[in-house]
Amino acid sequence: MGHDAHPPVRLVDVAQRAGVSTSTASVVLNGKAERIPDATRQRILDAAEDLHYRGNAMARSLRTQRSMTLALISDEVATQPYAGALIKGAQEAAWAARYVLVVAETMGNPDRERQTIEELSYRQLDGIVYGAMFHQVISPPAIPAETPTVLVDARDPEASLTSVVPDEVQGAYDAVTHLVEAGHTRIGYLQNFTDIPATGLRLEGYERALKDAGLELDPALVGETVPENRAVSVEATIALLEQPERPTALFCFSDRAAAGAYAAARTLGLRIPEELSIVGFDNLELIAGWLDPGLTTMQLPHEAMGRWAIERLIRLIDDPATPPKQKLMPCPLVERGSVGPPPG
Repeated sequence: MGHDAHPPVRLVDVAQRAGVSTSTASVVLNGKAERIPDATRQRILDAAEDLHYRGNAMARSLRTQRSMTLALISDEVATQPYAGALIKGAQEAAWAARYVLVVAETMGNPDRERQTIEELSYRQLDGIVYGAMFHQVISPPAIPAETPTVLVDARDPEASLTSVVPDEVQGAYDAVTHLVEAGHTRIGYLQNFTDIPATGLRLEGYERALKDAGLELDPALVGETVPENRAVSVEATIALLEQPERPTALFCFSDRAAAGAYAAARTLGLRIPEELSIVGFDNLELIAGWLDPGLTTMQLPHEAMGRWAIERLIRLIDDPATPPKQKLMPCPLVERGSVGPPPG
């Protein structure tokens, strides 16, 4: 075992290949080569690259003025269920472009954030992706102006930075249209109470889809909930379903809200999807995949956003004059078993 592994290339190997002393090779590879003739310096850099010396990242950075290191800094991403997908997308895009990605979480602590950015700046980062815990408008932390930056799951108020967020309006529109296409004409909406961008945007998508389908907007069909609070979601759903002319389908602001709707349907003895169809939003595997029947829902595109953010960041590094772009990332429909035709 392990007989094929190449021993690590040492500084002395690079020095021998270049025909110089170890100390001269060391000086050049540490970027302090003012007094070394250009031809010698070049020979050492070539030797380091040819031998795949671990310091070849250093050699390459001397040649290109890059550290080949990017950072993904976030407020609370690692504690979120979506974090894995976001980091996976970012990691794969960085790797494909031969960059190393450093992930740092600041827990939303401004002092820690400032400190993290300062520390990483000393390490000559080529660029930063700043990620938020959920789609929001933020004043980004004080990242040095010369450091290329992309926001993920967040926008800055002036739209002066490149950013990528989920297309909430289109996602909600597609969710409701899916219910319309299944034959539903009375479609309720379990709306979020909190004042965040997704609240207004998903409501807009719901209303637009009904309008385009020629269905009236009935305020009695919109119930408000706090998705994190199951009891409130259950209560709001029961109120919607106990109307004389009850909805035959529900679009829910999130999978958590949808879980409350499932519980409410069970309380009222309504079978899903035979008597009530439900579509969620988020595609939280631990909820959507575990409900019975499985929940049809809209995918929050964290992996795609992470990948796009890194690819765009690299483009900014290559050409700092690239104008800022605000990208809306599509939210695909994930079909499971919670949608059927209306009863009767």
